[in-house]
Amino acid sequence: MSALQLNSIFPQFDTELISNLENIGQVTEFKEGEILMRSGQYFKNSLLILEGRVKLYREGDDGEEFFLYYLEKGGACALSMICAAKNETSAIKARAITNVKALAVPILHMDALMKEHKQWYYFVLETYRSRFSELLEVIDHVVFHSMDEKLEFYLKRQFDSLGSKISITHHAIADDLNSSREVISRLLKKLESQKRISISRNEITRLNF
Repeated sequence: MSALQLNSIFPQFDTELISNLENIGQVTEFKEGEILMRSGQYFKNSLLILEGRVKLYREGDDGEEFFLYYLEKGGACALSMICAAKNETSAIKARAITNVKALAVPILHMDALMKEHKQWYYFVLETYRSRFSELLEVIDHVVFHSMDEKLEFYLKRQFDSLGSKISITHHAIADDLNSSREVISRLLKKLESQKRISISRNEITRLNF
């Protein structure tokens, strides 16, 4: 990947930082469905997402999944930036839900990047701040809201991120919300009857949402 392409994705980085990242980083590709990180693994790299979408979630003792957030083009995993520097293991699982291209920056360079490049320092802080804020919002809806409110919050995040039409199954939504497919299907049909969404096979379209 050229410096020009990298700069277009991360315009907040100056030419010196871009050049450094080009030298120390390696472009890595992941297929749809591939696991990028498992719980308990040590971080070897911090990934800057160049293309595609990555789903991050917590995995329960019985294998259940709790959806946290997505990483998309121009984003990075805040936990890998913070925990890697302390040689801590991952507490999350990450899966590519589309084909993904990322710049893998080895963790051994994290300290130097923080000290030598103010743009990287601010990027790490802003990434961590925005993800923490997003997680607080998720926790608020999980703890204090009913399932129909959780579903509306979930769909709004999807629409805001992906556009007015999203490709997703009822089963996948149920997994993300730690619910059953039957409950999610019933609530989606309720939203459709209110003409807020339109449902077709593996697709949901935003109408008055």
